[in-house]
Amino acid sequence: MISKTIKERLNKNRPMTSITLRIPVDVVESMKNIAPRKGLSGYQALLKAYVSEGLRQDEAQFLLSKEAQLIDALKRRGVSDQIIQDAVCEII
Repeated sequence: MISKTIKERLNKNRPMTSITLRIPVDVVESMKNIAPRKGLSGYQALLKAYVSEGLRQDEAQFLLSKEAQLIDALKRRGVSDQIIQDAVCEII
């Protein structure tokens, strides 16, 4: 059975909040240069990707179930979110 946390993470309409971060200007400039090379719309999308990746790793290591670890492994191997979500929906 897929955990409640995983089901919530797959929901694209979950609530959002705004935060303020102080980041050195040169770091932001580097992210602005890297983002389009990774196919992202801008540095904020890249920053979110970095945060999400680190959070998924830490959750898999410290908090989440085997299902979450599998989903994380699939994402690292390039399996799209849509394919993963479709597969999860098949087994729920």
